[in-house]
Amino acid sequence: SEQPEKRPLRAAAMCLGLLSVLLLSGIIGLYLYCEVYNNLTEDRDQLQTSYNNLTEDRDQDQLPTSYNNLTEERDQLQTSYNNLTEERDQLPTSYNNLTEERDQLQTSYNNLTEERDQLQTSYNNLTEERDQLQTSYNNLTEERDHGCPVGWRKFDCSCYFLSIVSKTWEESRQDCLNRGGDLVIIQSREEQVMSWIGLTDEAREGLWTWVDNTQLTTIFRFLNTSVEYWHPDEPNGGREENCGMIQMNYDAWNDTSCSAALPWICEKYAYC
Repeated sequence: SEQPEKRPLRAAAMCLGLLSVLLLSGIIGLYLYCEVYNNLTEDRDQLQTSYNNLTEDRDQDQLPTSYNNLTEERDQLQTSYNNLTEERDQLPTSYNNLTEERDQLQTSYNNLTEERDQLQTSYNNLTEERDQLQTSYNNLTEERDHGCPVGWRKFDCSCYFLSIVSKTWEESRQDCLNRGGDLVIIQSREEQVMSWIGLTDEAREGLWTWVDNTQLTTIFRFLNTSVEYWHPDEPNGGREENCGMIQMNYDAWNDTSCSAALPWICEKYAYC
C-alpha cells in the first residue's frame, strides 16, 4: 500500500502540472488574441485609408462630376439609339419606295425601248420604201429617156427582161414584181420562148388566168390568124401542174409543176 507521507507530494505535483497546462493555454490564447487583434487593426487601418480616400474624392467633386458625365453620355447614347431605331424603321418604307421607283423606271425604260424599236422599224421601212421609190423613179426616168431599163429589151410598147437562171413560178414572179413588172402576158407570137409565163390555174383548177387576173380565152389570135396555144393534150396535169410555160421547140404551151425551175420573162409597160 501507498505510504501516507507520499500522498501530499503527489497531489502537489498534479496541481503544479495542471497549473502549467492552464498557463500554457493562457499564453497560447493570449498569442492568438494578439494575432487576431493585430490583423483586425491592420484591416481597420486599410478601411480607414479607403474611407479617407473616398471621402477625399467625394469632397473634391470628382464622383458627382463623373456621375454627371456618365449620365450625359448615357442620355446621348439613348438619343443615338432612338435615332438609329427610327432610321431602321424608316428603311423598309424607303426600300419599298425605291423598289417602286425602280419598277416604274424599268417600265418606262421598256416602253422607251419598245418605242425606239418601233421607230427604228418604221425608219427602216421608210428607208426601204424610199430606196424602192428612188429605184422606181430612176427606172421610170431611164425608161422615159431610153425606153427600157438597163438589161431589159424593148418590143412594141413593152420592156422584157429575160432571165439567165432558173427559178420556180412563184420565185420568178416575185423577181419580176421586184423589178417593177410581172411575168409576161403573151399577146404576140414573138413573145413565145421556153420560159415561165404569167399564166396559172392554181386558184381554180381548169380556169386559167393571167397575172393581171384576165381570163385566158380558148383561141389566141396573132395578126388576125387564129392559133391554138396549148400543146396537143395539154393542159393535162390536174392539181399537180398549175403553172403555164412555153416550149420554144413546140411553139406551144404546157402546164407543169409550179415548183419546177425554169427561166422566166418579165414584162412591164414602156413609153411608145
